[in-house]
Amino acid sequence: MSRREGIIRRLAASRRPSTHVCQTCLLSEPPYRLASTATAQSTLQPEPIERPPSGRAAPSTTPTSLRTTYRVQASVLLSRPPLLTRDLTPFEKAYFLYQRRLNERLALPFSRYFYYQKGTPGDVDWKRKMKERQTPARDIGRYNAYSREAGWNDELLVGARESEPEEQVEALLKDAEVEVQKEEGEDGEEGSQVVKEAVAKPLPRVTEADRAGDRRSLDRLLQRTLYLVVRRRDGRWWFPSDGLVGKESLHTAAERILIQAGGLNMNTWIVGNIPLGHYVRNYLKPRVVEKEEEDNTSQDQIRGTKYFFMKGRIMAGQANLKDNNNKKGLTDFQWLAKDEVQKILWPQDWSAVKNILAER
Repeated sequence: MSRREGIIRRLAASRRPSTHVCQTCLLSEPPYRLASTATAQSTLQPEPIERPPSGRAAPSTTPTSLRTTYRVQASVLLSRPPLLTRDLTPFEKAYFLYQRRLNERLALPFSRYFYYQKGTPGDVDWKRKMKERQTPARDIGRYNAYSREAGWNDELLVGARESEPEEQVEALLKDAEVEVQKEEGEDGEEGSQVVKEAVAKPLPRVTEADRAGDRRSLDRLLQRTLYLVVRRRDGRWWFPSDGLVGKESLHTAAERILIQAGGLNMNTWIVGNIPLGHYVRNYLKPRVVEKEEEDNTSQDQIRGTKYFFMKGRIMAGQANLKDNNNKKGLTDFQWLAKDEVQKILWPQDWSAVKNILAER
């Protein structure tokens, strides 16, 4: 008989006669209990609950809680996209002129009588213009691709202005002029004379607002993206911003902010429901705000403000701070490009938005 079987038999003999234990249970039961097992079972027993004496209400033991949080605000990056292409660099100007001249050299000769009948006024006008510019192309200057004397002068010479857009516009306008012969007696003049009819010139790339330096106008910097910035009561320049009202979404808050900041005279579009980015501005000293609830009073420790930037586009109209909807007390507004925004924002604010704003 093994030692284990002997211990089991002694345990079975020590039990009361009324308790019946089968052989299988006796073999599976451990011969002794560990002290840690008894301690674990004792700790699982629930502790008695102290109840107040009958007839008395339990006193409120909820302390005043202090919760650390941030203020959430939606900020709108309302922009006007570029209306014109950017200016070309000197290298790009010379390259495009070289390509047009090279194309003129490689192309087939112009079929003159296919377009103009010999002896007609159109044919006469064509010969006059060809004599002046030496080429069918109208915007590459005086150039003859088949002349032995001119040689290979496809590249732009030093100091030449044929590659400048202003010179090319003037050349196109001059080519569009039509000579009209006035008969005797017209306008009180005697004899017939040839007069060139004026052609309407395109609008310049530099507007009156650029010359006057009007930063409130949308008709400036037509090659750049402009952003709306407003000045608050404390004199700080920032984008139109405000907190969320109730369960308001960022998209709905952005639409409300534009109406309150710029008035109803702007046709705007908030692009999407997801913000472009966010910015956390921490206060130098946290602010404590008390909140009264039904059963207790809580205190919120405001550490700063979290701004979520929403993208917007202006289609038409203009901001108007004198509107009755200007409830934020804004004092001024400007439409600025990215480099101009950098000059009026605080350094910490600029570091948060510089990678969001468009370069052009």
